[in-house]
Parts: sequence; structure tokens; C-alpha cells
Amino acid sequence: MTVKLKKTVVLVGMMGAGKSAVGKALAASLHVPFIDSDEEIEKAANMTIAEIFARDGEPFFRRKESQVIERLLGSQSGILSTGGGAFLDPANRKMISDRGVSVWLDADLPLLWQRVRHKDSRPLLRSADPRGTLEKIFKARVPIYALADLKVKADPSYSIETMAMKVRDALHARPDVLEDDT
Repeated sequence: MTVKLKKTVVLVGMMGAGKSAVGKALAASLHVPFIDSDEEIEKAANMTIAEIFARDGEPFFRRKESQVIERLLGSQSGILSTGGGAFLDPANRKMISDRGVSVWLDADLPLLWQRVRHKDSRPLLRSADPRGTLEKIFKARVPIYALADLKVKADPSYSIETMAMKVRDALHARPDVLEDDT
């Protein structure tokens, strides 16, 4: 059975939820392009996200992020992984729901901490208490992520491929997004 992706699938959620890894696996299984909005921002700026935050600040970064997401949603349908803060902006949420479908990769705090605690590439966690910072961000963002069109619960036992399959299963509930082409 083949399927046709009719709208861009936008993966949202916390840092460490698996948006990039799951997105790549999902795109491969659907034979569609995978795009990471953070990578696109870095390419356009010729700087890392951390460098952009340090030089220009978070508000500047968020404006550029919205512009990049808008551009990417205007191109061919695929799987789009966004940065953890992208979905917080109401204008981004509306744009994503109007032009695509948002899927929240819902991972619990202990799983997120396990995945991000040894990475220094997360500008928001560069604090004296990164675990406490992650918890504060998590508590603030979860109610907003819950506004996503679809939710897929992450489990520590899931492989990347299993999580991608769970997302694909959730997309089958949306014939306006994923159509069986049999």
C-alpha cells in the first residue's frame, strides 16, 4: 500500500523529543523530503543557533524562525522538524495548522533530560541548573504543545522507527493529510 502526503507534517515538542530523528525516519517511510527548520536557519545565517542567540538574542532568532517556517510551508509537502520554541508563537501555530498539520511528540521530562543532559548545543540550557531550567521550560510549554492538531506519546522503550510508525498511524486519522493511494 502506498500513501500520498497532501500537507506538510510539522513535528513540534520539547528539545530532545526526537523531532529530527523521528522526522527523518518518517520522511523516509513516506518517501517525502525531510526538512529541519533549525538547520535551514543556520544555513541562511551561516551561524549556529547558539551563535545567533548569543549575538542577536532570542527575539531576533524567533522572527527569523517564523520567516523560515513560512517559506518551508510554502514549498512541497514533506516532514518539517521545528525548534522547541517555534510552536509557542500563536502566529506560527495558525500558519502551521492552516498550511499543514502539527504533531506533538509528547515526551516526559525524565526522558527529555536523559536525552539532552550531555549536549552543550542547547542555548536555553546554558544555565547554572540545566535540569531545573529544562523543567521550567517543560512546564511552561506543555499546555501550548497540547494545542497541536495531533499528539503522539513517546515511550523510552520506543526505537526511532517505532515512534515514526506511531506518528504515521496518527496521520492515518487525517485523510486531509495522508491518503491511501491504493
